[in-house]
Amino acid sequence: MSVASETTQAWIFMGVAGAVVLAFAVLFLAALVGILRSPLTGGMKLVWVIFAFCAPFLGSLLWFVAGRRDAVAPVRR
Repeated sequence: MSVASETTQAWIFMGVAGAVVLAFAVLFLAALVGILRSPLTGGMKLVWVIFAFCAPFLGSLLWFVAGRRDAVAPVRR
């Protein structure tokens, strides 16, 4: 393999890794903002924030899958 080919592969890897890290950071920050703006009680917000910091990817993902849906109050007519 030539040096130019290895350099190109390194740049491609760094670009992909950078995009993944950026996407993860956006997901994490969006989850934190969503948790703090939710109508949950202070105790539940604290639990979600701690979970998001202890397991950042899993906590953020679970917030959008399960927590956010549970935080929405049912509409009564």
